[in-house]
Amino acid sequence: MNSGVDTADAGQPYDAAAHAAAMVGHHYRVDDYYEAGREKIREYARAVKDFHPVHRDETTAREYGYDGLIAPVTFISLAGIVAQRKLFEQVVTGYDLSQIMHTDQTLEFHRPIRSGDRLICDVYLHSFRQAFGGDMIVTKNIVTAAGGELVLIAYTTLVGRGGGDIDPDIADAVRNVLMHGMDSEQDRQRITPPVTAPPVEVASTPELPVGPRTRRLDEVHVGDELPPRTVSLTRGDLVNYAGVSGDANPIHWSGAVAELAGLDNVVAHGMLTMGIGGGFVTSWLGDPGAVKAYSVRFTSPVYVPVDRAADVEYTGKVKSVDPDTRTAVVAIVARSGGRKIFGRATATVRLA
Repeated sequence: MNSGVDTADAGQPYDAAAHAAAMVGHHYRVDDYYEAGREKIREYARAVKDFHPVHRDETTAREYGYDGLIAPVTFISLAGIVAQRKLFEQVVTGYDLSQIMHTDQTLEFHRPIRSGDRLICDVYLHSFRQAFGGDMIVTKNIVTAAGGELVLIAYTTLVGRGGGDIDPDIADAVRNVLMHGMDSEQDRQRITPPVTAPPVEVASTPELPVGPRTRRLDEVHVGDELPPRTVSLTRGDLVNYAGVSGDANPIHWSGAVAELAGLDNVVAHGMLTMGIGGGFVTSWLGDPGAVKAYSVRFTSPVYVPVDRAADVEYTGKVKSVDPDTRTAVVAIVARSGGRKIFGRATATVRLA
């Protein structure tokens, strides 16, 4: 495979970390757009157990002020995972995706994703540093729609080990269980070469008016607690999310691979638990389109046994309210098996 970059000087071992550090600032654009279909929105909402009607019923969505279905807040991960995979093929080479840990995710919304949107992803290698025995890689994904309209900006922090630190036993096990054809030549041809370029020009997006079903400023106060929610996750839920999202890492469904990776059991996808947390907030807020930002740090995994469900308990509290901007910040706590699975999680929401 041609990665688009030199992998090593003649006779010298390839240093993945040094190369990644040198590539900070480079970016690529996924040539083909990702179209947000209404059935995919419904499918993803079911996968993250988000039952808000604007994700499945067009008549209700219109009552909320939308032309059609709008997507759950973490829906962009479907397009993002494809774009991220290309980053490791063309810009940050020398890493095994099966041994990459997702540690932080921040989403900054300029408007919700709507059914029919044709989304373009520009992915930047935002920063790189070595810490805690691994390589910390931060990517910045600028997501635009037709005409360069800015939809959202996503920051993703990943920790991995490259080069000689890759465990060949895990790599072999992954190859033996993954679906064939996931990394096709046709997919590799759908991106432009990595380049160093000025920031992507995007059209300004005027702030949308708050819908009539959104919680009001005068009824939200610092210290208010959200109604708690407990969600049960089975292996079937993980397999379904893997298929819907395209995140095929077998640590989420293969006990053998999870054991090789040093995990106690199969673990739930971080973006699955974050997606459920997004629905937890928007069910209280009233309108999923009124979320301005959502950020989670993943600290402990959710272990899912083969013979029973794992429970994840979500609680939340209003941390601050800004009357001038008519916004509030909600702090979210998620626990499973007696452990906090989010080290820091907040959602900034607009109020009516």
